[in-house]
Amino acid sequence: MATTVTLPGYTDVCEAYERIRTVVRRTPVISSSSVSQRAGRRCLFKCENFQRTGAFKFRGASNAVAALCEDECARGVATHSSGNHGAALALAAQSRNVKATIVMPENAVASKRRAVEAYGGVVRLCEATMQARISTLESVVHKDGAVSIPPYDHPAVIAGQGTAALELLEDIEPPELILTPVGGGGLLSGTALVARELAPQAAIIGVEPAGADDTRRSFLKGKRVTDVVPDTIADGLRATVGELTFPLIRENVDDIVVVDEDAIIDAMLFVWERMKIVIEPSAAVPVAALFGSDLRGRGTAAVIISGGNIDVSTVSDSFSKRT
Repeated sequence: MATTVTLPGYTDVCEAYERIRTVVRRTPVISSSSVSQRAGRRCLFKCENFQRTGAFKFRGASNAVAALCEDECARGVATHSSGNHGAALALAAQSRNVKATIVMPENAVASKRRAVEAYGGVVRLCEATMQARISTLESVVHKDGAVSIPPYDHPAVIAGQGTAALELLEDIEPPELILTPVGGGGLLSGTALVARELAPQAAIIGVEPAGADDTRRSFLKGKRVTDVVPDTIADGLRATVGELTFPLIRENVDDIVVVDEDAIIDAMLFVWERMKIVIEPSAAVPVAALFGSDLRGRGTAAVIISGGNIDVSTVSDSFSKRT
């Protein structure tokens, strides 16, 4: 018999924050006159690149691990991840002395694999397809009895990711726009739950690469599109929008927009040069959308910078493409 999963709500995000507030960092909200001038509106940035493990993913992983009972801890945890969720889960598990097995695609960024291992995670490589990631994870769970904590399609993970928006909207006046990148949809759906409660007049926008636009296609079609083969520098956004995250996105998000690869690289390097902070390609995706003409306006735009984990080779390639 199939198990019915209850979708999280705003109250779950608030409970998650109380559960993890002593573990996660309350990341700063910063502004940039250079970015605001180019975007044609005031822009504020919630800097999850300064979060532990360098990405917002630590919030959801910490909430999920904190909710485990002792029997589940003894069995260990497992997930599939291109890197950020894997590192986050490994560190969250380490804090409770829990074994963490991370299934990673063979094309995962090398620095992200090293980070997983540095936090004590056991890496299992698989082919670079979503089906391979899922099937390899299923084999680990079956063999070891580990508790599966997926990177986004999990109520506790979604609620944990929403705590970034909770902090953001406690620190600023309600903006006109709230933007996040979208891959599997955990950050966007969690953000939307909070924004609908605390900033109901704000337009909530998800942004994804044109080369991984399954959420945009799903949003327009009204049901999940799962046959998109991702091709983008934004490795954190190559996942397919989830079964749990999509209905939350469909109900609470105003629009999904896409940006091309040149725009992503340009936005990432612009932030490095003008804001003097390191962001990864996935985090540059909503910034790229702000630089396009479609989102220009007078009100404030608030962006959740999702992470700052980047590979040196990616940096070199990005600069080469710009010159």
